[in-house]
Order: sequence, then C-alpha cells, then structure tokens
Amino acid sequence: MTSKLFIRSSFAVGVCLVFGFLGVIATQTGIADWYPGLEKPWFHIQEDLFSGIWMLMYILMGISAGIVWSKGFYHKWVKTALYHFGFQLFLNGFWFLLFFALKQPFFALLDLVVLFVVILFTIRWFKIVSLPAAYLLIPYAVWVLFAIVFNFEIWRLNS
Repeated sequence: MTSKLFIRSSFAVGVCLVFGFLGVIATQTGIADWYPGLEKPWFHIQEDLFSGIWMLMYILMGISAGIVWSKGFYHKWVKTALYHFGFQLFLNGFWFLLFFALKQPFFALLDLVVLFVVILFTIRWFKIVSLPAAYLLIPYAVWVLFAIVFNFEIWRLNS
C-alpha cells in the first residue's frame, strides 16, 4: 500500500465516520422516545448490531473512496465517481434525519430508494476507475436493500 493510498483512504474513512456520527446524533432524538414504540417486522435487528453494521459500511465506503481518490482527482472519471460518492453519502445521512429525527418513515423510504439508485451509479463509476473499490461498495448496496425492506415494513406496520 502506498502512502498516498493510505492517507487518502484514512481521510475518506474519517469523512464517512463523521457522517455516521452525525447519523448517531440524529438518531438519538427518535431512538429514545419514538422508535421503541413502533411495531417492527420479525426480521428487525437490535440497535447495537444495527449501529455496528453501519460503522462497518462506513469503513468499507471510506476505503473504497480512498482507492478511487488515489487514482488522481484530476481525472474526469475519478471526479465523476467521487461526486456520485459524495451525493450518496449525503443521501445516507439524510435518511437518519428523516427516519429518526423527523420521524417520517415514508420520506425516509423514498430517500433510501434514491440512495440505492445512486449507490448503483457510484458502483458503476467506481468500477471504471477501480474494480476492488467497486466491489467494496457491494455490501453497502445489499445493506441498503435490507434497509429499504425494513423501512418499508416499519412504514406499513405503523401507518
């Protein structure tokens, strides 16, 4: 591993974890009073495991972005890939705000669907720049699919 790759991946992981931390802050308002009272589907995951999985996803996302970034930001494909990455990171953080802080599962569901589509575009662009970076985003895409199903069931069961 080159020092450029290590530094850029570390920075990207840090940025992703900051977004995760902001999600934790948004979650705190709804997790204490609103979320426990919701009817949940049979496949719901305990909050601690849920948080741990998100943290792993942020780390994989950051490593993936660092790999792409290390290819040189001057290249238009790298820029395009990282712009998509930034947009999906924004949508990711927005989900926590919509779902937990604003207590709007329907709008959070819409956000997740758009997020999934943007993740697919991000994977496509990352694949052009670096195949390993694209592969690192696949668990995240699968996790977001799970989140879509979970969010849909929360909305359906509590509407």
